Amino acid sequence: MRAQSSATSSTAIAVDGPGTTAGTGTGSSGTGSLGTLQAALGVVAFSLTFPATAWGLEGFGPWSLIAVRSILAAVIAGGCLLAVGVPFPERRHWFGLAVVGGGVVLGFPLLTTLALQTSTTAHAAVVVGLLPLTTALLSALRLGTRPSRTFWIAALAGAAAVLAFTVQQSGGALTTADAYLFAALLVCAAGYTEGGRLARVMPGWQVIGWALVLCVPLTVPMAAVALSFEPVHLTAHSVTGLLWVAAGSQFLGLVVWYRGMAAIGIPKASQLQLAQPLLTLVWSVLLLGEHLTVAAPLTAAAVLVCIAVTQRARG
Repeated sequence: MRAQSSATSSTAIAVDGPGTTAGTGTGSSGTGSLGTLQAALGVVAFSLTFPATAWGLEGFGPWSLIAVRSILAAVIAGGCLLAVGVPFPERRHWFGLAVVGGGVVLGFPLLTTLALQTSTTAHAAVVVGLLPLTTALLSALRLGTRPSRTFWIAALAGAAAVLAFTVQQSGGALTTADAYLFAALLVCAAGYTEGGRLARVMPGWQVIGWALVLCVPLTVPMAAVALSFEPVHLTAHSVTGLLWVAAGSQFLGLVVWYRGMAAIGIPKASQLQLAQPLLTLVWSVLLLGEHLTVAAPLTAAAVLVCIAVTQRARG
């Protein structure tokens, strides 16, 4: 879930064409609908990340899982970049790519994986429950976006509903994993903001693709060291989990997510993630056998109302 190369003038997505307000991603209804769909697909892909990570941890250590998933995703991304013949990104985009790499390629996956060693997926879902609001705040600070008051009220209400639900699910107790989770929240929001900014001027798949490739000098040594210290036990669950977080969450999910943000704007796209914790809990029941309370459908209804309001609000 942006890097602009020297060839992006001919290949960039035209998100700021006639009828579009630059910087907000609000264009024609057709573009907006497609952007919403792409962002929603990204949310679905991300909602499977925590359950897939839990599966991956059955056979890999946390550091090994993060390093190997990043390398596999970089191989996929690098192959696509090479096949299309995309030139190396311009120097002025290196900082943005570094933020994307540090936030969504390394930081968020590593911190949440460390947290999931001692936290349930329900408790960890509090991170993505607060992520939309944090992303919107960072977007306002970094890019100068100014969502409407209605937008902020709905966003705060949705975040409060998700936060209350996920904290209630975890018994309201804060654990040592919370430090990892809140740090992950900040670095991921920064990566999303920079990714959404870069995706306005180049295809979203190139943004995450270059971020993954540029992290290889770090992830390869990391994998070598981690695999030498952490035992590996290959099982159907661990391999499936690894493949999903590498191909689904780390690459394909971020491709459609950044495209969606470029089309409808970072604030609106970020609010679609209010549904992500609830989707994660559904997958946790189906894939991990976790049990939910009757509060789940009530929270889902409240979140869906908030999403509808934020998507209609000007911002």
